[in-house]
Amino acid sequence: MSDFTHDAWGLYVAVITLISIVACAVLLFGLSSRGSGDAGTTGHVWDEDLEEGNHPLPRWWMWLFVITIVFGVAYLALYPGLGSHAGYFNWSSSGQYQAEQASAVAQHGPVIDKFLKQDIKTVAADPKAREMGQRLFLTYCAQCHGSDAGGSRGFPNLRDTDWLYGGEPEAIRASIMEGRNGVMPPMGGALGGEDGARDVLEYLFSISGRPSDGLRAFRGKPKFETICAACHGANGKGNPQIGAPNLTDDVWLHGGSNTAIIESITKGRNGAMPAHKGFLDEGKIHLLTAYVYGLSH
Repeated sequence: MSDFTHDAWGLYVAVITLISIVACAVLLFGLSSRGSGDAGTTGHVWDEDLEEGNHPLPRWWMWLFVITIVFGVAYLALYPGLGSHAGYFNWSSSGQYQAEQASAVAQHGPVIDKFLKQDIKTVAADPKAREMGQRLFLTYCAQCHGSDAGGSRGFPNLRDTDWLYGGEPEAIRASIMEGRNGVMPPMGGALGGEDGARDVLEYLFSISGRPSDGLRAFRGKPKFETICAACHGANGKGNPQIGAPNLTDDVWLHGGSNTAIIESITKGRNGAMPAHKGFLDEGKIHLLTAYVYGLSH
């Protein structure tokens, strides 16, 4: 869209819009100026005797078009629509958003300020704060994590005790404010293809309490310790500093089936949690942090 920022484009849009309205009016006038009664046919015939008539528009239909044109002209005079013309009311979507934000701050600001002075654990235990936090969650977070915060494949469950970056208030707050970028590099080549990945898979099953192939797990352990332990730790319990998941609790973000885990190992994974500090103020982030913290505590 950077190619369409010149002021001339606003004039172009305004001219095209006005020409279209005038053309509609001329067309309407031309179609309604014919005499009433039988005006013959257009000469088009179907099925031997089915002829297309050539009659003027009904008056009620014509007036509907007239009302539409008048409405369009009035709207373009009052609101944006003619290129860069702001309209008599000088309305804009960003201006309306800012006005609504200011109204919300004036209405709820004192309540939010009260909670902002309390620590996260105290706020999480307050029913009123939880209600406000839930509304914020449903507005900003439910699209990915679900309305019940149960998550889905690729989006963490926020109700359990399994946290990629830590479940303490400050860690949750940092995730909401700054966002997260989780990258699992593809390890298929380093492990010798799918067969090597399956050995590591069986080793992961053995340390997460799932039935496993003992021989493959034995072969997978040194591969894990050499290649995977740098992120996930020698014991496979993960590293919250970099968002490396705990592989011993049988919780799998991208699915726990053999196929899903092998795909994660061989092809890697990429996940992004967007930063919310750009459109949520400190008070809302404080309430949202408390609500998310309270889900698993």
